[in-house]
Amino acid sequence: MSDIVNGLGRATAYGGLGLVLLVLGIVLVDVLTPGKLGRQIWEQRNRNAAMVLSSALLGIGGIVFTSIWTTYEDFGKGLVSTAAFGLLGLVMMAVAFLVVDLITPGRLGAALVEPEPHPAVWVTASCNLAVSAILSASIA
Repeated sequence: MSDIVNGLGRATAYGGLGLVLLVLGIVLVDVLTPGKLGRQIWEQRNRNAAMVLSSALLGIGGIVFTSIWTTYEDFGKGLVSTAAFGLLGLVMMAVAFLVVDLITPGRLGAALVEPEPHPAVWVTASCNLAVSAILSASIA
């Protein structure tokens, strides 16, 4: 019975950390794009903004999953490792966003919240998932 309680405690800690990292991902996308992200997605039903946010959340989720899956025997070390890799993922996604913004014409953030579909959304979403895959592979 104690192993179940122990497992629930660990799952709660990792789950809480994962939620914090996902919230930070939402804040990051909101900072990188003009306007309020919540309004863009829920009120204006902007699919571009939703795609960018979804890819960031999937990317962070993938990094957190891989970090937990390959975690250290020591619970504290595993929790710190998951936090570190998750934060690194957020930083790397932001850097990738800024690099794409630098090498493409116009303002990337503005293109990502246009009401009409924009190809830059696919590029940005692909960057988010590629960063996640690269970091996940480095963990394993």
